[in-house]
Amino acid sequence: MNSCILMAQIVSEPELRSTQDQTQVSTMIVEFESTREGEAPGTLQVEGWGKVAEEMKGSYHSGDQVVIEGRLSMVLIEQNGYKEKKAKLVASRIHGMGVSPSPSYQPANNPPAATVPSPAPSPQPAPPAAAPVPEAPAGSGNEDWDEIPF
Repeated sequence: MNSCILMAQIVSEPELRSTQDQTQVSTMIVEFESTREGEAPGTLQVEGWGKVAEEMKGSYHSGDQVVIEGRLSMVLIEQNGYKEKKAKLVASRIHGMGVSPSPSYQPANNPPAATVPSPAPSPQPAPPAAAPVPEAPAGSGNEDWDEIPF
């Protein structure tokens, strides 16, 4: 199974376009820390389709920290007569890190929620007292079991 989760920072604004059959596609470049000390950060193209593409364009911008779930694929790019393989991440979900709407933001379809005071916690009843454990008859061979409460 090809599954990848990547935590990265967006370094290029997501670009939204449509295919000939009007399917939305969005691409952006992200940057992530190297696992080796002193090595430059890695970059990767991220591609989203359909609703994910719309979410990428509408909700995320250059500089945002995100966690991206998807599948890794390799693409062959021909440039100046040279062929080069590059990785891209086809996103299935994107989660913002520390990105939250402004306090004045309210979705258009939902009125502001009314604040309802929470009820005071009710006192909990005390647990019932444990029943006494009967003792085993002497010489029954279960002397070690006498200390285990059942």
